[in-house]
Amino acid sequence: MRERSSLARLQQATTIVLLVISISWLARQWARSPALAIAGALAIFFSYSFFLAIECVLVKFVSKNDPAPAPTWADLLRAWWAETWIALIVFFWRQPFRWKKQPDLLDPAMRGRRGVVLVHGFVCNRGLWNPWMEQLRAEGHPFIAVNLEPVFGSIDDYVDTIDNAVERIAQVTGLPPLLVGHSMGGLAARAWLRRKHATDRVHRVITIGTPHGGTWLGHFSHTVNGRQMKLGSEWIRNLADSQAHAKFTCWYSNCDNIVFPASKATLPGADNRMVPGAAHVELAFAPRVFAHALDSLREQG
Repeated sequence: MRERSSLARLQQATTIVLLVISISWLARQWARSPALAIAGALAIFFSYSFFLAIECVLVKFVSKNDPAPAPTWADLLRAWWAETWIALIVFFWRQPFRWKKQPDLLDPAMRGRRGVVLVHGFVCNRGLWNPWMEQLRAEGHPFIAVNLEPVFGSIDDYVDTIDNAVERIAQVTGLPPLLVGHSMGGLAARAWLRRKHATDRVHRVITIGTPHGGTWLGHFSHTVNGRQMKLGSEWIRNLADSQAHAKFTCWYSNCDNIVFPASKATLPGADNRMVPGAAHVELAFAPRVFAHALDSLREQG
């Protein structure tokens, strides 16, 4: 586990700034109107939810011709509401302040117990996986959760980080690990498989809301890794030409507010499974996704 996370520092600063602005508004407006003061403070702090709502609306219109089942407005409303609260917990608490809460579990006494390498996505760090790590620890499975840095670098820059994690956990357990990637983390896992020719070094690969075919939102990104994830990018095409996907399970959703159209989170030849109605970060914590990961860990061979 890295001792530092530049993403954590960035999100700490963002959280503190939003809190200061919200509290300042509350203090200045309280004498005039307590109701206005409270409403304004909440609107400032939860401003990110406005952008989540826009993304959900875009899902409806951009995905009209996608082969995945079309979400209803009620589906998208529920997804927006769930993502608003999950994003609050992940981006304003777990990742900035609690990313070290669950240290990697590499106990030599666990030899023969299959391990997990957890790979987060864009603008995330290992704190995303805190609920997974807590449950994996309770189940007695070793794990490593990586931090992908530089935060806005090329996805190819993350290959050595993943390679090191896979090597370390395999040395402890004596078994190829399960590799789990959320969002961009799934692409980083594929980039590692391509460069290191490492198919035999993993048991299975699970991707969750990964833009295997790119995402419509990628057209608006100004970061290196963001541009790599736009629909039909050269980087995506080169990756697709290099691999078979028999070991992959790809979880996706028709209400994913980041990776859409939804079918872009699937891979030909993979075991593609949909969780209807789940938003992007919410999908990482869908009970059936974690249950599938546990089942994969228990497999022999």
